[in-house]
Order: sequence, then structure tokens, then C-alpha cells
Amino acid sequence: MNEPRLQHVQCLGAKGLHRMGYWEWGDAANPKVLVCVHGLTRQGRDFDTLARSLCHHYRVVCPDVAGRGQSDWLADPMGYQLAAYVADMVTLLARLNAATVHWVGTSMGGLIGIGVASLANSPVRRLVLNDVGPTIQLQAVQRIGLYVGLPMRWDSVQAAAAYMLSISQGFGPHTEQQWLDLTWPMLRADGAGFKPHYDPGIGVPFRAVTPETAAAGEALLWRSYDAIVCPALLLRGAQSDLLSPETALAMTQRGPKAALREFAGVGHAPTLIAADQIDAVAGFLLSP
Repeated sequence: MNEPRLQHVQCLGAKGLHRMGYWEWGDAANPKVLVCVHGLTRQGRDFDTLARSLCHHYRVVCPDVAGRGQSDWLADPMGYQLAAYVADMVTLLARLNAATVHWVGTSMGGLIGIGVASLANSPVRRLVLNDVGPTIQLQAVQRIGLYVGLPMRWDSVQAAAAYMLSISQGFGPHTEQQWLDLTWPMLRADGAGFKPHYDPGIGVPFRAVTPETAAAGEALLWRSYDAIVCPALLLRGAQSDLLSPETALAMTQRGPKAALREFAGVGHAPTLIAADQIDAVAGFLLSP
């Protein structure tokens, strides 16, 4: 159980079929399933530490969202949309054949989780939202837009790690080994060097957002959040520039009325590697 199994599932998009990869930890026959979904430019191996901690309790499944990691790139970059990701996850849940699931979603993965958990007859029974909510701060969107989808290449893993650290200060303190472990799954070989694992096209719809579409998306996300009936836990980096204190407070007062846990010295987003972060997630998911 120390290493995951790579699996794939076929998903239907606007331009045909695409394969979505997912990493599976623990007993494949375990009816208790935990789905962990990553952020915008990340991939499923982000959850290695959390998965190792929980795979004795769950079959832990960590998908690479379309365009990332071991998943296919889409023919049309405008297909990289939240509704399409939700549809892909519904296909994945059908493949897993689990009557119910628990969900951990970081940033974009949390928004996908809101979409899945809000569906009528959703199998999601517990939901962890990691530093994200229906209202996203403009300064965080602008910060992410500075680097997402840009052409990058590094001569070494160390050089890539240094760059990723420069754009990921919000992740909080990590040891050198922890940071290297977070870095190497983010890379693909490119001759003698490395490039990012994801399709640069994921930045196309991100940069196409207008104030009008952003407002409509926010309203839809709040309606979805208010429709969630399962217990929810909201994690927040105390220095987050994406999830404001005001939005976090509102999320504790409406919809599933999420319990809130903040982590000092962390911004966007907690990596769920530190012991106190893992304990918070495990305590919520495994409580009676």
C-alpha cells in the first residue's frame, strides 16, 4: 500500500472521448472510498501523504483532472470547464461502483466537489473543502493568471522545484524532501530537461473569464453550495488570498454550515502534508 496503482477511465467530452487517469491506494475491494481532487495546475500525486495516512481506512482515489498528469489533453481548450470536470467525476464514481464516497478537494478540486455534492442523489456523504469557496478573491485569480499556461522548461528537478516554490509561497513551510516530493510529479521529461505536466491550454478559459461570467459563476456556485446536505469541513490558510475570512464565515452559516479550521502560517493552499492538517481531515472523515 506504500505506492498507488495508476488506472484510467474513459470520459465523454464535447469533442469525443478522453482518458482520465487516477491513482488508487489501499484495498480495491474496500467499500469505503475517499476521492481527493487537486487544484488548477496540480495533479493527483499531491495527496500521497494524506493517502498513505488513510489508505488503511479507505480505498483512496486521486484523479488527474483532464489535461493534467496522466490524463489526456483535450482537443479544445475551452473544454477545461468546471461543468465538464464534474461530468468526468460522475463517470469516475460510476467506475468505482461505490454506493457512497467521502471527498477532499483542494482549490479547484473543492469547486468540483461542490458541484458533485450538490447533485440530487449525490453519493458524497462527507465533504472537505480545502481553501476554496463560491466567492474567489480577484487578487488570487490575477496572481494565478501570471503563470498558468505559460511555456516553461527547466534543466533539472532542483531548478523546477525552486521555480515552483517561488509561485507557491502560500503552501506554507516544507522540508526540502517534502518539496521535492511535491515537485517531481509536476514534471514531464523534455529532452535533457523538464516541462510542466499539464496542458498549457488550461489557461485559455481561465484568462477568458470576464466580470460578467465570473459573477454568474459565483452565483451558481453559491446555489450549489446551498444545496449540499452532507456534513462539510472547510480548511483555510490563515493568510489565504483566495478564500477571504468573510466568505469562510458565510460558508459556516449557510448551506451545509461547514465547520471551519484555519492553519496559521499558511496561505493558499494547505498541502495536507503537515500532521495537524492531516489530523484535521482524518478527524472529520473518520468521526462517527
